[in-house]
Amino acid sequence: MTSTQQTAPSTETLAGAVVHVGSEAAREWWRDAVIYQVYPRSFADGDGDGIGDIPGVTARLDHLARLGVDAVWLSPFYRSPQKDAGYDVADYRDVDPLFGTLADVDEMLAAAHERGIRVVVDLVPNHTSDQHAWFQVALAAAAGSPERARYVFRDGRGPAGDEAPNNWQSIFGGPAWTRLAPREDDGPLGPQWYLHLFDSSQPDLDWTHPEVRAEFEDVLRFWLDKGVDGFRVDVAHGLVKADGLPDWEGSVAMVDGTTDDEAVDPGAPEDGSTGAGRHGPMFDQDGVHEIYRAWHRVLAEYDGDRCLVAEAWVEPLSRLARYVRPGEMHQAFNFSFLTTGWDAAALRSVIAASYRANDEVGAPTTWVLSNHDVVRHTSRLGLTDAGGRPNGIFATDPQPDEELGLRRARAASLLMLGLPGSAYVYQGEELGLPEHTALPADLRQDPAFFRTLGAEAGRDGCRVPIPWSADAAGFGFGPTGKTWLPQPESFARYAADLQYGVAGSTFEMYRAALAARRAEGLGHGGLAWLDAHAGSPDVIAFRNRDVVVLANLGTEPVTLPSGVEVLVASGPVADEVPSDTTVWLRA
Repeated sequence: MTSTQQTAPSTETLAGAVVHVGSEAAREWWRDAVIYQVYPRSFADGDGDGIGDIPGVTARLDHLARLGVDAVWLSPFYRSPQKDAGYDVADYRDVDPLFGTLADVDEMLAAAHERGIRVVVDLVPNHTSDQHAWFQVALAAAAGSPERARYVFRDGRGPAGDEAPNNWQSIFGGPAWTRLAPREDDGPLGPQWYLHLFDSSQPDLDWTHPEVRAEFEDVLRFWLDKGVDGFRVDVAHGLVKADGLPDWEGSVAMVDGTTDDEAVDPGAPEDGSTGAGRHGPMFDQDGVHEIYRAWHRVLAEYDGDRCLVAEAWVEPLSRLARYVRPGEMHQAFNFSFLTTGWDAAALRSVIAASYRANDEVGAPTTWVLSNHDVVRHTSRLGLTDAGGRPNGIFATDPQPDEELGLRRARAASLLMLGLPGSAYVYQGEELGLPEHTALPADLRQDPAFFRTLGAEAGRDGCRVPIPWSADAAGFGFGPTGKTWLPQPESFARYAADLQYGVAGSTFEMYRAALAARRAEGLGHGGLAWLDAHAGSPDVIAFRNRDVVVLANLGTEPVTLPSGVEVLVASGPVADEVPSDTTVWLRA
């Protein structure tokens, strides 16, 4: 061993600080599940129109079964004008013709359940499409009418009502209010304004209205009756707004959850905060919890441990844990973990803080590294600033180091999957897909790109159709080779058919990790930090049951003790763990 190398813990010195204690008690499936996110329009195209669909999902379920995931979460496939890729819902009880039919969903559910894969569907309760029947009748109705009471309509400020009701800004950029066109029956202040925290085509619902609450409980039952196993709840922290809708001087205009008025402490604060929380009078109001307690009761009417998953950009983690208290939701994405940079101290801090907060309420921690709203972690971790959180990447921006990003992403994923709790995998990450960073402006579709007048690249780069066959047109995405967004030529080397059964491929690493995770019971295990860094702060090591997880984030290799068994590794390992590599060891 050279003087610059570090030594991993020996099997005789594995005592460490206990961070999280696992339980052998009966467990609901969602407590330790690995759930695969399908973004339907980009997963697989069954009819050849270039847009992925439900039959395409059904046709590729064997890929998920081979991978070894426990469940699949599908982003919205409901009837929609697709102004925000389906997150603008016009009918919550129907399938958009782009994606198929209700019968196709029934077939997909049956096929997934036959393979032992549960199905979670997206629910978008903060807002509807402006084409939803409710909003259309609200537009036709007068100010102060019952029809408008389902949404957040307000008179404007100023003598003529021509100033927005408050100063809130949209998450997609620009004002969060749109004024209606003038009508003869307008009041003395003229046309009213409506609130939209996202695009102007996505009016916010008023969750103080009993009809809104009753409607969504009915929507839950509609899909539960069809056999879905749970719901991922979009903008779960945004349904209730502060009384009076007060002005706020902060900003919410960053897609990944960071607000540009928040300074992030690089020193890894003890509460795990990274600046990922969205603050202000439009978020994380106490009234949301009453809604989720009611939804929990609806799910409890059904057999099979149905679950609610919160997409809640909330910090500190103790505040996020309130969403998964007994009788409320079951999982909440850990965006503080997702937004932590490639830094061992910061990662140890956010992991420890996550367990402190969630153990307090008896809930699992739900780990995630990528999704359809953020730059893929294969590319984020390849940036010069590996803790940066760009809102998309333009071709003119500094480009990620593709090789470095993939090496770190594999190590980060193996670290995540070694942690007790549940975990989410975004489609294509099991192939090592990077962000598409060279999309031309005329092909972009994300409203965040347009509402910021092109200042933000937006989320299209992580939503490009995934490659199945290296030599096929469109890399096998569909029967015609069409794809709704163009795929870069580099996707050929990431195609699934080149990775199946190939030792060392990213797919086989994920498959081996999921198999070992299940066999060793890591999802419901415990975590004890190990004094493994031997003078190096750049090594993360912990024991989970009989497995030691060691991640070397430093520049120098770590020497392994003799006689250890390597169960899974994110890169080549012999007697040493190289830089940017994670291993699971039998201890």
